[in-house]
Amino acid sequence: MTLYRIGELSKAAHISERTIDYYTKLGLITPELRSIKNYRLYSHETLVALERINQLKQEKYTLEEIKSLMSKWNSATPEADVTDKLVELEVHMQQLEREVKALEPIISQLKPGQAHTALSNLLPQGLACMEAIRLLLTQGPPM
Repeated sequence: MTLYRIGELSKAAHISERTIDYYTKLGLITPELRSIKNYRLYSHETLVALERINQLKQEKYTLEEIKSLMSKWNSATPEADVTDKLVELEVHMQQLEREVKALEPIISQLKPGQAHTALSNLLPQGLACMEAIRLLLTQGPPM
């Protein structure tokens, strides 16, 4: 297992040592253990967590929201629960696809300006949903 002292973790995560101290005090990350000289030692999983925290910060989550999300991710769910949830998502997406197909005749009769407005209202949420699912499927299980 790779263990990092604060300075090493700071360089690997591209954040300041002070930020690591702050995150530790907030409970966002925790040291794996302490060295004989009382240095805090962090695991590779902490580096992954820091990358996730940074990503969530870029998405404008507050540190309080991030702490809540991290807490949920750290309480890992059994594989069966994840599989069940993915099946539910697939069924829901199929239902949405049917609803969109049912709307196609109405959409085709819209004026170009109306169609553009409808599409611009739906596109951001749809893309965000697809991106979230893509991330789940490509990055594997959270921490």
